[in-house]
Amino acid sequence: MKRVLLLVISALLACAAFTVDAKRGDKKLKPEKPDMEKIKKEVNDPSSKYYYPKLMKQFESNDTSMTLDQFRHLYLGYVFQEDYNPYRRSSYSSKMENLYYRDKHTLAECDTIIKYAELSLKDDPFDLRQMSFLIYAYREKKKNNLANILQYKLNHILEAIVSTGTGLDQDNAWVIINPQHEYNLLNFQDYVVEGQEDRPPHFDYITVKPKDGKGDPKGFYFNVLYILQEYYRKFPDEE
Repeated sequence: MKRVLLLVISALLACAAFTVDAKRGDKKLKPEKPDMEKIKKEVNDPSSKYYYPKLMKQFESNDTSMTLDQFRHLYLGYVFQEDYNPYRRSSYSSKMENLYYRDKHTLAECDTIIKYAELSLKDDPFDLRQMSFLIYAYREKKKNNLANILQYKLNHILEAIVSTGTGLDQDNAWVIINPQHEYNLLNFQDYVVEGQEDRPPHFDYITVKPKDGKGDPKGFYFNVLYILQEYYRKFPDEE
């Protein structure tokens, strides 16, 4: 695994706390299956506090007062936006791929990582991998305020995913809007992915090695319904 990712993961180990017992203020974070029809109505209603352009403006302006509920609507509500594409990958995201495998980075190389990570995130605001690289580069450049803000945003997106279920069975599968988020979420929780299986009608089952390296591999369920719906909408002959 890349050194930069390992560094980010170590910084994100606190994210392991965004399980059932995690707390936000006085309120415990409990998994709750999202009502997607309700979310669709709210994010598309200009009079709603969850109106999508309003949420995205807050997100892009680095508003750290956004709540988990707002992040849930921001993340899950993206599937109801015209430009939603679960397979979107910015052309900038691979520009500096060779840099990510190095053990050390000069300050100039960090500037390059920052440049292309920021461009990538303008194309795809939910590219969690590029977010992690950007946090790393900011910290190397001692831009800790920017790194902390981005860490806040990344942590809350991960929390939004985890808040959709437990991942332990299909009824409580985690809802994702991008297939890469399966691996992002598990890697950020320090799991090593072993394999992936399609489970009808619209689930992925990801097997992982135990964190301590002992015992049998276990797995987690992800609900990929909205990814599949968008794919078949764009490529109806594949259905």
